[in-house]
Amino acid sequence: MSDKQLTWEEAVQWLKYQPDRQDLVRACYYDDSVLEASQRFVSSEEWQAVFDIANDWMKGDVLDLGAGNGISSYAFAIAGCRVTALEPNPSDIVGAGAIAKLAKESNLDIKVIQSFGESLPFDDNIFDIVYGRQVLHHAENLSKLCQEAARVLRPKGLFIATREHVISQPQDLEYFLQSHPLHQLYGGENAFLLKQYNDAILQAGLKLQASYGHYQTVINYAPITRSRYQQNIANKLKKYVGSQLASWLSNQSNFIKLVSNIHTWRDHTAGRLYSFVATKP
Repeated sequence: MSDKQLTWEEAVQWLKYQPDRQDLVRACYYDDSVLEASQRFVSSEEWQAVFDIANDWMKGDVLDLGAGNGISSYAFAIAGCRVTALEPNPSDIVGAGAIAKLAKESNLDIKVIQSFGESLPFDDNIFDIVYGRQVLHHAENLSKLCQEAARVLRPKGLFIATREHVISQPQDLEYFLQSHPLHQLYGGENAFLLKQYNDAILQAGLKLQASYGHYQTVINYAPITRSRYQQNIANKLKKYVGSQLASWLSNQSNFIKLVSNIHTWRDHTAGRLYSFVATKP
C-alpha cells in the first residue's frame, strides 16, 4: 500500500483482495456479484427486522439514502415498494453504477439519483419511507440531512436510520477512526454522540419512536444471528447457574431483553452501532 489516500471504491477493492478479511467482505455485502449479495441481504435477520418495523409503510414510496451498492434498494423493491436510490458515488462497484446494474439484472424498477442527502432534489412530502443504512454518520451536516429527510417525508411517514456509529465523548472519535479497517485508506468514516443523533432527528420535526443500542436489535449486531447471541449469553451464564438453567434463561424473551438493555447501558465502545426509528407528525 502507498501513502496516497484511496477512493472508496479502491479501498473496498483492496479489502476484497485481503485473504484474512473475507469474513468482513461478506459481512459488508461487498461480494463480486451485487445481485447475490442483495439476495443474501433480503434473507438476513437484519433485513427481516427492518421489514417488521416498516411493515405498515410497505408498498409505498421509499427513498434509500446513501444507497451504496443497492442491497437495501433491492430489498425494498422486492417487497413491492417504489424505490428511489440516492447515492452520490458514481462507482460501478460500490455506488450508483452498481445500483443501476443491479436494477437491470434483477428487472426491478429502482430509480437512481446521484446527489447528497443534505440537499435532496425532491419536492416536499413525496416519500412514505426515508431509510438509510450506515448513512447518518457520513453526513457533512447531520442536522441538515435529517431536516431534508423530514421535508420529503409525507405526514405519518417513517424515517429509519440503521447501524450508525456512536461515541460516548468527543475524544473517542480519534480512537474509533484509528481502529476502523478502511478509514486509514480512504478517510471517510465518522461517528457522533448519541445526543447529536437524537437532537438532529427531533429538531428536524420528527417524532423519535425508538433508539436501539447495539445489543437491543439484530439490525445492529448482525451478521451475528439472534440464536448465536442467545447462545453467547447462555455460555456466559453456565458457570454461574449451570447449563440447564442457562439454556432455559437464554430462550426467555424478557430475560434476553433485560440482558440486552444491560449490555447496551454498559457498552461504551467507540463506534458501537445504534439504529433510530422516527415518524413525521
